[in-house]
Amino acid sequence: MFQDLINIFYPNICQICDTELHKNQNILCTRCVNELPITNFHLDNDNPVLKVFYGRVPIENATSLLAFKKKGSVQKLIHRLKYRGHQEIGAYLGAWTGAEIVKSDSFKNIDLVIPVPLHKKKLKARGFNQVEKFGKEIASALKIDYEDDVLLKTSFSNTQTLKTRFARWGNIEESFVLVNSEKIKNKHILLVDDLITTGATLEACADVLLEAENVKISIATMAFTA
Repeated sequence: MFQDLINIFYPNICQICDTELHKNQNILCTRCVNELPITNFHLDNDNPVLKVFYGRVPIENATSLLAFKKKGSVQKLIHRLKYRGHQEIGAYLGAWTGAEIVKSDSFKNIDLVIPVPLHKKKLKARGFNQVEKFGKEIASALKIDYEDDVLLKTSFSNTQTLKTRFARWGNIEESFVLVNSEKIKNKHILLVDDLITTGATLEACADVLLEAENVKISIATMAFTA
């Protein structure tokens, strides 16, 4: 009865269509879940995400859970996560991604999960890193550690959401530094982020992580846009 009373004043709604969820539903209603553009890239030998990094940085494997389209449902989810503080969306997508890749031979030898970091100013302003819960849920599914004190961002840039692909690429003179490098020595790292566009930010992170001895890198993100 207490939970029913709470739901009257604070209804549990679908984070895409805003309809009230039934008791057995979480974050998304059944209809919206079924309509989400799932990529299944982790099962694809002709993986579009992996192709992004060909000739740029050595990546072992890569996947994205969802296909991103402007003004689509996936954009709405990520927007609510990043700008409205709905961190439960990140956890939901992380648990889903983890459940998928744990079944894939390509991701069986991952040793730890590392998020793309936010600059301390942006972290303070937003209050959280939007990929933290996503990464932690994947780490939980793979039964490995999540480490957020290995890679730091030292440059500050405004959000790139509204920039063109060309402008985003030119703006990524990303400055990341490696700390506590002993934590990743001889490790296979899963680098996680929310969205892949040009892949420049992930490439910059990978370049720094590869400075450590005998490191391998794979990538997992919430969404991918071609």
